Amino acid sequence: MATNAELKKIASDFFEQIWNQGDESAIDRFIAENAAGNDPQFGIGRESFREQWRGWRSAFPDVNFEIKELIADSETDTVVTRWVLTGTHTGEFWGAPPSGNQIEVDGVSIDRVKDGMVVSGFDAWDSSVLRKQIGLSNSD
Repeated sequence: MATNAELKKIASDFFEQIWNQGDESAIDRFIAENAAGNDPQFGIGRESFREQWRGWRSAFPDVNFEIKELIADSETDTVVTRWVLTGTHTGEFWGAPPSGNQIEVDGVSIDRVKDGMVVSGFDAWDSSVLRKQIGLSNSD
Protein backbone atom coordinates (compact mmCIF):
# COMPACT_ATOMS: atom_id res chain seq x y z
CA MET A 1 0.00 0.00 0.00
CA ALA A 2 1.22 3.44 -0.92
CA THR A 3 1.12 6.31 1.53
CA ASN A 4 -0.93 9.42 0.80
CA ALA A 5 2.28 11.29 -0.08
CA GLU A 6 3.35 8.50 -2.47
CA LEU A 7 -0.05 8.48 -4.18
CA LYS A 8 0.10 12.25 -4.67
CA LYS A 9 3.63 11.98 -6.09
CA ILE A 10 2.55 9.26 -8.54
CA ALA A 11 -0.39 11.38 -9.74
CA SER A 12 1.75 14.50 -10.03
CA ASP A 13 4.50 12.64 -11.92
CA PHE A 14 1.89 10.99 -14.17
CA PHE A 15 0.54 14.33 -15.39
CA GLU A 16 3.94 16.01 -15.54
CA GLN A 17 5.83 13.30 -17.40
CA ILE A 18 3.16 11.84 -19.68
CA TRP A 19 1.23 14.96 -20.57
CA ASN A 20 3.26 18.08 -19.83
CA GLN A 21 6.67 16.74 -20.88
CA GLY A 22 5.22 14.52 -23.62
CA ASP A 23 7.29 11.53 -22.51
CA GLU A 24 5.66 8.55 -24.23
CA SER A 25 7.91 6.11 -22.36
CA ALA A 26 6.31 7.32 -19.11
CA ILE A 27 3.08 5.63 -20.19
CA ASP A 28 4.81 2.30 -19.58
CA ARG A 29 5.86 3.44 -16.10
CA PHE A 30 2.48 4.79 -14.96
CA ILE A 31 -0.29 2.92 -16.80
CA ALA A 32 -0.93 -0.75 -16.00
CA GLU A 33 -1.11 -3.03 -19.03
CA ASN A 34 -4.84 -3.65 -18.61
CA ALA A 35 -5.83 -0.34 -17.01
CA ALA A 36 -9.45 0.63 -17.45
CA GLY A 37 -11.19 3.97 -17.37
CA ASN A 38 -14.63 5.44 -17.83
CA ASP A 39 -13.92 7.16 -21.17
CA PRO A 40 -14.84 4.72 -23.96
CA GLN A 41 -12.70 6.73 -26.41
CA PHE A 42 -9.60 5.83 -24.42
CA GLY A 43 -10.55 2.15 -24.49
CA ILE A 44 -9.03 -0.47 -22.22
CA GLY A 45 -5.35 -0.92 -21.54
CA ARG A 46 -2.04 0.83 -21.88
CA GLU A 47 -1.82 0.59 -25.70
CA SER A 48 -5.28 2.08 -26.17
CA PHE A 49 -4.29 4.93 -23.84
CA ARG A 50 -1.07 5.41 -25.85
CA GLU A 51 -3.03 5.69 -29.11
CA GLN A 52 -5.37 8.32 -27.67
CA TRP A 53 -2.46 10.15 -26.05
CA ARG A 54 -0.74 10.41 -29.44
CA GLY A 55 -3.89 11.97 -30.93
CA TRP A 56 -4.08 14.55 -28.15
CA ARG A 57 -0.36 15.37 -28.41
CA SER A 58 -0.63 15.72 -32.20
CA ALA A 59 -3.62 18.06 -31.98
CA PHE A 60 -2.37 20.00 -28.94
CA PRO A 61 1.46 19.75 -28.91
CA ASP A 62 1.68 22.20 -26.00
CA VAL A 63 -0.94 20.36 -23.92
CA ASN A 64 -0.52 21.08 -20.22
CA PHE A 65 -2.29 19.86 -17.12
CA GLU A 66 -1.98 22.29 -14.23
CA ILE A 67 -2.75 20.46 -11.02
CA LYS A 68 -4.98 22.53 -8.77
CA GLU A 69 -5.58 20.00 -6.00
CA LEU A 70 -4.52 16.48 -5.00
CA ILE A 71 -6.39 14.33 -2.49
CA ALA A 72 -5.17 10.84 -1.62
CA ASP A 73 -6.62 7.94 0.36
CA SER A 74 -4.03 5.27 1.09
CA GLU A 75 -6.68 2.90 2.48
CA THR A 76 -8.25 2.56 -0.98
CA ASP A 77 -5.12 3.34 -3.06
CA THR A 78 -7.03 6.21 -4.63
CA VAL A 79 -5.88 9.67 -5.64
CA VAL A 80 -8.08 12.52 -6.86
CA THR A 81 -6.52 15.17 -9.07
CA ARG A 82 -8.34 18.40 -9.92
CA TRP A 83 -6.74 19.96 -12.98
CA VAL A 84 -6.95 22.58 -15.70
CA LEU A 85 -6.06 21.43 -19.21
CA THR A 86 -4.68 24.05 -21.60
CA GLY A 87 -3.16 23.93 -25.04
CA THR A 88 -3.24 25.23 -28.60
CA HIS A 89 -5.32 23.44 -31.23
CA THR A 90 -2.78 23.06 -34.05
CA GLY A 91 -3.75 19.62 -35.39
CA GLU A 92 -6.94 17.84 -36.44
CA PHE A 93 -8.98 16.62 -33.47
CA TRP A 94 -12.40 14.93 -33.32
CA GLY A 95 -12.82 15.87 -36.97
CA ALA A 96 -12.11 19.56 -36.36
CA PRO A 97 -9.35 21.05 -38.51
CA PRO A 98 -6.62 23.00 -36.69
CA SER A 99 -8.11 26.26 -35.44
CA GLY A 100 -5.13 27.78 -33.64
CA ASN A 101 -7.48 28.35 -30.72
CA GLN A 102 -6.32 28.21 -27.13
CA ILE A 103 -8.23 25.67 -25.07
CA GLU A 104 -8.89 25.61 -21.35
CA VAL A 105 -10.92 22.86 -19.69
CA ASP A 106 -11.40 22.05 -16.01
CA GLY A 107 -11.55 18.44 -14.92
CA VAL A 108 -11.05 15.81 -12.24
CA SER A 109 -9.34 12.43 -12.40
CA ILE A 110 -9.93 9.73 -9.81
CA ASP A 111 -7.30 7.03 -10.12
CA ARG A 112 -6.70 3.77 -8.32
CA VAL A 113 -3.02 2.90 -7.99
CA LYS A 114 -1.40 -0.47 -7.42
CA ASP A 115 2.35 -1.06 -7.31
CA GLY A 116 2.97 2.50 -8.48
CA MET A 117 0.79 2.23 -11.59
CA VAL A 118 -2.70 3.46 -12.45
CA VAL A 119 -4.93 0.40 -12.71
CA SER A 120 -8.23 2.22 -13.15
CA GLY A 121 -9.36 5.76 -13.60
CA PHE A 122 -12.42 7.95 -13.81
CA ASP A 123 -12.17 11.31 -15.58
CA ALA A 124 -14.84 13.99 -15.31
CA TRP A 125 -14.74 17.01 -17.60
CA ASP A 126 -17.12 18.79 -19.94
CA SER A 127 -16.20 17.79 -23.49
CA SER A 128 -18.74 20.29 -24.86
CA VAL A 129 -16.46 23.10 -23.61
CA LEU A 130 -13.56 21.67 -25.61
CA ARG A 131 -15.78 21.08 -28.66
CA LYS A 132 -16.84 24.73 -28.64
CA GLN A 133 -13.25 25.96 -28.17
CA ILE A 134 -12.01 24.02 -31.22
CA GLY A 135 -14.89 25.17 -33.40
CA LEU A 136 -17.28 22.22 -33.20
CA SER A 137 -20.89 22.71 -32.24
CA ASN A 138 -22.46 20.30 -29.79
CA SER A 139 -24.38 18.69 -32.64
CA ASP A 140 -21.25 17.83 -34.69
